[in-house]
Amino acid sequence: MPIGHAGFTFAELMVVIVIIALFVMMAQLQLFGLLRKSTFRAQIEEFIAAMRMAATAAAETDRRYEMIVDLTEQSWLLRQITSPDLSQILEEEIITGGSFSGNCRAAYVEFDDGDFTNEGKAKFRAGRSGWQYGGKVVLLDEGEQPYSVVVNRLNRMVVLEKGDAALLMPRPKEEMAF
Repeated sequence: MPIGHAGFTFAELMVVIVIIALFVMMAQLQLFGLLRKSTFRAQIEEFIAAMRMAATAAAETDRRYEMIVDLTEQSWLLRQITSPDLSQILEEEIITGGSFSGNCRAAYVEFDDGDFTNEGKAKFRAGRSGWQYGGKVVLLDEGEQPYSVVVNRLNRMVVLEKGDAALLMPRPKEEMAF
């Protein structure tokens, strides 16, 4: 029996290997797309969980907490405030922190009193009576789509909204009727 009839030819073997490689490459692309989305979602959920933890812990105790969003460094830090000097962060005050990566970027912070920043540090402080200021942190995904982490100072809620959410601005005191 001739050798060529008993098995695959080299050309047939190469075609099968190329087809398998194409399937593996398509599966990798799908997997990396899912991982990028879950990484974006995981970063946002970790950030929101830290803010909610600060609001809950402050409501249940007499302690004060501060969430610092560093737009320049693309990072955040949660600390318990223990000293009257708010500009100094002691190592023992740091509870947790994280960073935003290339597929989750902090674009800007807007507070409900009208303050706005797209650089430097923005600080949300929580105490027993709730958040000192409300506002939003706008995060961009890898496609530059905005997501807003909205901090409501009236009910201590921290929620994620798709898009650039509108803020409820408090009325100036001279407009309030008594």
